[in-house]
Amino acid sequence: MRWALGVEYVGTAYCGWQRQAHCDSVQGRLEQALSYIAQSSIEVHCAGRTDAGVHGFGQVVHFDTDKSRPTSAWVQGVNTQLPRDIRVVWAHQVDQGFHARFSAQARQYRYVIYNRQQPSALLHGRVHWERHRLDEHMMHCAGQALLGEQDFSSFRAAQCQAQHGRRELQLLNVSRYGDFVHLDIKANAFVHHMVRNIAGTLMQIGRGEKPADWAGELLAMQDRTLAYATAPAEGLYFVKAFYAESFSLPQLPVNEVLW
Repeated sequence: MRWALGVEYVGTAYCGWQRQAHCDSVQGRLEQALSYIAQSSIEVHCAGRTDAGVHGFGQVVHFDTDKSRPTSAWVQGVNTQLPRDIRVVWAHQVDQGFHARFSAQARQYRYVIYNRQQPSALLHGRVHWERHRLDEHMMHCAGQALLGEQDFSSFRAAQCQAQHGRRELQLLNVSRYGDFVHLDIKANAFVHHMVRNIAGTLMQIGRGEKPADWAGELLAMQDRTLAYATAPAEGLYFVKAFYAESFSLPQLPVNEVLW
C-alpha cells in the first residue's frame, strides 16, 4: 500500500528535511515515528526538500508499507511519536502511480519578512527581520520580470546539483500586511536557494539600493556573483505542492499560513 501524508514543521532545530547521519533532520524523525507505528522500516519521499532552518506548512510525502493500519494511526498515532515541532496533518491512501516529488506539477513557497525598527522576540526563528522600510510595490513590480520559463542561474546556489537553471516561474507576488511583507512564489520546480536569492535581491530593491529593473537585468546576466546575498532561511516556508485532482489529496488553503 502507498500512503500520502501532509506534514508541517518548524525547521529551526533541524539540519533540513533530508536525513543525514551527523545531525537531526525532519525526514529522520518522521521515518522513525512511522516505523514505530508500522513495526517495520519506513522510508519517505517528499515533494520538496527544505534546507536547515526552513519551515514546512504543506509538505507532502509518500511511503510504501505492507502493514495494514487505519488512517488515524498514520496521523494521531504517528504524532504521538513526533517532537512537537513536527506534525502529520492528514493521511490519504494513493495508488502506486503517485509520487510525492515526481507527480507534483508545481510548488509554492512564502518568504516572510518582519519589517519594523525592532525585531520581535516572539517571532524569533520564524520570520526574517528587516529594519529598513521596504517598498513592497517596487519589489512586486521588479519581480514580474522573472515570470515565465527562464534561466535562473543568477539566483542559483553555487552548490546546486541541477543539470541546468531553467525553471518556469508561475507566480510572484509581494504584499504587505501591517509590519509583515510576504513574498509568495510558485514554480514548476526550483533550483537550490532560488527563493532565498530572489528574496535577497528584491529586498535590496525594496530598500532603494537598486532600481526596479535590477531583477530583470540580473536574470539576463546569468551570473550569481552579481546578485545580492542569500536571504536567511528562517523566513522561508514550503507552502504547498500541486497535484492532479485525480489523486484526491486534501488541499489546505494557502492563506492559512501563519504570519
